[in-house]
Amino acid sequence: MYTVDELNDRLIDLAFSEDIGDGDHTTLCCIPDDAMGRQRLLIKEEGILAGMRIAKEIFHRFDPTMQVEQTMHDGDHVRPGDVPMIVTGKVRSLLQTERLMLNVMQRMSGIATMTHEYVKRLEGTHTRVLDTRKTTPGMRMLEKEAVKIGGGVNHRIGLFDMILLKDNHVDFAGGIKAALDRCAAYQAQHGLHLKVEIECRTFDEIRQVMEHGGADRIMLDNFSVADTRRAVELIGGRFETESSGGITLDTLRQYAECGVDFISVGALTHSVKGLDMSFKAC
Repeated sequence: MYTVDELNDRLIDLAFSEDIGDGDHTTLCCIPDDAMGRQRLLIKEEGILAGMRIAKEIFHRFDPTMQVEQTMHDGDHVRPGDVPMIVTGKVRSLLQTERLMLNVMQRMSGIATMTHEYVKRLEGTHTRVLDTRKTTPGMRMLEKEAVKIGGGVNHRIGLFDMILLKDNHVDFAGGIKAALDRCAAYQAQHGLHLKVEIECRTFDEIRQVMEHGGADRIMLDNFSVADTRRAVELIGGRFETESSGGITLDTLRQYAECGVDFISVGALTHSVKGLDMSFKAC
């Protein structure tokens, strides 16, 4: 399994490969090799800044001589006209790294901005907003980093760091009890101690989990607000609770006020709008 840094390096290399190919012929044809310049990152929309760390990795991986003057940091509230960084280096390097840096920073900042909006709606409750695995292939670590920058909480990173028995797992296994029994046997056999969450669609399934006891968290799948309140009361704090399925920014607070511990929101990463910014010569 790759480390986070190794995954980031592989992503950067792949991105440069698909963008530059056998050479940026536009830049190479009109910019001398020894030309030097400066460019500034210009914010054009209010939001939460994210991606500064990986942006510096992009510059330095492509050309270690590039120098970044950073004036703002990940998590800062930005407004139109802000200049979080100025980069100095070979003009060829500036032009060839521009698009990848902007693609990453715009998407990460968009995710952080949206997450921040969800987090603000939860103020005064104990509920925390979770991301999901509904991420852009290859960019999961960066998108989940952006969720954290925006104040959210990462759910599992992938299929390896938590057991989440969803509806299909339960159905294929033969029901709640069978799924939990097999889960416990598998963990014992392989010496694992992973946290276990199980998705419930009905109150009967919740009661089966409570009778079995082999889970840490119960996911309430597509429950109404009223049923969520009833479910939280039924569970009575014996298990962590998570609401999931069709919850929007407008309905988020209602679910939180039912007392759930977590609300998972796929929209944080699967349908976000990038934050508007540009990289201009200065």
